[in-house]
Amino acid sequence: MASFDLVVVGAGIVGLAHALAAVRRKLRVAVVERDARACEASVRNFGFVTVSGQAADATRARALRSRTVWEEVAEAAGMPILQRGALVLARREEAFAVLGEFAAGHMGEGCELWDAARANAALPMLSAPVSGALWSPHEIRVEAREAIPRLAAWLESRGVAFVRGCTASGFERGTLRHAKGTLEAGAAVFAPGNGTAALFPAIAARERVRTCKLQMMRLAPPGWRLPGVAMGDLSLVRYEGFAAQPSAAALRARLGHEASECLARGIHLIVAQGADGSLVVGDSHAYGEGADAFSDAGTDELILGELRALFRLPAEQVVERWLGYYPVAETRPLLREAVDERARLVCVTSGTGMSTAFAIGEETIAELFG
Repeated sequence: MASFDLVVVGAGIVGLAHALAAVRRKLRVAVVERDARACEASVRNFGFVTVSGQAADATRARALRSRTVWEEVAEAAGMPILQRGALVLARREEAFAVLGEFAAGHMGEGCELWDAARANAALPMLSAPVSGALWSPHEIRVEAREAIPRLAAWLESRGVAFVRGCTASGFERGTLRHAKGTLEAGAAVFAPGNGTAALFPAIAARERVRTCKLQMMRLAPPGWRLPGVAMGDLSLVRYEGFAAQPSAAALRARLGHEASECLARGIHLIVAQGADGSLVVGDSHAYGEGADAFSDAGTDELILGELRALFRLPAEQVVERWLGYYPVAETRPLLREAVDERARLVCVTSGTGMSTAFAIGEETIAELFG
């Protein structure tokens, strides 16, 4: 029977982040994944490592550290960084006030506040003038559906053993039980994402682990290039670092009158651009006890309406639509709990896995191995 220092359950970004942190300590690592490959939240997102706008707590610090790790491994693992920086565009004066307060605070370090003249001159693809913008240099973006399998393949080339198409059932006294047998390991990390309730029902019930469903789509290339990932007014009441600014209350009140349906559906606009020029656009947030399989056409149209309000779309052609699911819980932004003396459940419960997982992995491995 093979023996490892660490076995990781789950090959999404959280699981792979723990595997990477362990490999960097020269530990022997195995990863057990229930599917043939990661196919849920980790590959159904923007691939956007977001720093500005994160809550002014451990989340921002983790995002900064995780961005550094992405930079360190991207080239070696064949994960090209497609975009650098983020542009938060303010259509409403209240939104620009929020950006001004953010830029003036400590979290705005390194960011640039663009007035209306600069923003409108720099962005000829705008469909209407904006009140201003915030340029943040801190963000990076990869293509999630390509980066996650490439990261897994790179870890495998560095000696990580993968057991795919196999469901784990528990860890006790140094033995992980799974559908194909057992693995001996000194420690275990369970990173099951939306499968947390199935593996740990008591913890899930106590922490009210439930599902957030989001809708996203890809549009054909519009014929112009964004300088970075773009966000809009609705993002300023969604991201905690922006929403904590004093002016956010006035913005939320105005949005309540002008975009109430978007607020009700948890919509805020993010626009990322692929190497081929296509636009990845979203998203929405609907919460429930389970992951239903149905996409709502009205939600997609509201997202597209926000997109049209910011950018010219000469030929609006949606080429892909998809749903994503991630866990949320009473414990935010992270549920990390000992399920055995040498085993941890790690579940990002805030939708920030791509932005924070590498730092979380380092923290957990340090806790287990000193």
